[in-house]
Amino acid sequence: MYWNDLNSRLKAEYGCKVYKLALSSGCSCPNRDGTLDTRGCIFCDGAGAFAEAGAIPDQLAAARLRVAAKAGTDAKYIAYFQSFTNTYGNVDRLRRLFQAAIEPEDVVILSIATRPDCLGPDILGLLEELNRIKPVWVELGLQTIHSESARYLRRGYDLPVFDRAVKDLKAIGVTVIVHQILGLPGETPEMMAETARYIGQSGAEGVKLHLLHVLRNTDLAAEWQAGRVQTLELEEYISILELCLRNLPPETVIHRLTGDGAKRDLLAPLWSGDKKRVLNAIHQAFLRDNLIQGSTL
Repeated sequence: MYWNDLNSRLKAEYGCKVYKLALSSGCSCPNRDGTLDTRGCIFCDGAGAFAEAGAIPDQLAAARLRVAAKAGTDAKYIAYFQSFTNTYGNVDRLRRLFQAAIEPEDVVILSIATRPDCLGPDILGLLEELNRIKPVWVELGLQTIHSESARYLRRGYDLPVFDRAVKDLKAIGVTVIVHQILGLPGETPEMMAETARYIGQSGAEGVKLHLLHVLRNTDLAAEWQAGRVQTLELEEYISILELCLRNLPPETVIHRLTGDGAKRDLLAPLWSGDKKRVLNAIHQAFLRDNLIQGSTL
């Protein structure tokens, strides 16, 4: 059994477990502020949209408290700007936020989630500048390479935009991580494997594999309640996950094997709310099936 998991890579590099500190930049999204759309992607609940970000030192302190029980005193951290489009805003304001996030010595990586269509020259220049101080990761929400699925999601950009973003980020030495959703309506396992192969060949160093899950107060919830969307069962998900891993190069770092929303908002599939059970089932299946990442390439 072999898969290239992030925790092992980080422990090998830093000598300890590295924890993520979730931070808010207060950025909005062109898919919500009217530039592209006002509804967001179909799976997005919009919670916290356009919220003012608190001072970064305060956010770091609060995030440290959330992981303190397991992190201990000698932990290292990733400053992780996760929600919405964290390169969508004034570059000088973003510079102040990001610099404050990486100022502490125990913060060893800056990770920024964004859209491929929000990486203009000024933002790329900022990322290159920050990457000279500490390693910068940029997470791109691709989800799928299939155009019909992308339209259904209301993603708002075409595949060449993603290709260009990866090329531009690689040119400035930034690490690229790509998100893929498994279980999109109308996609077969083979189509999902095609997306995984594409990501693996794109130049991205890492991938986050997510389960399609339905949250309250989303347009996807209305589709699900109307019976137009079905979610995967656990064994189906694991089977597709294994197929995708076999189609990813061995050197691609797997940052996530599944994803779930807040339990209070989760409508389906309910099994995804028990993260410990899900990860145990995935690891047992990998062992049972002798999962080898990249074995079909």
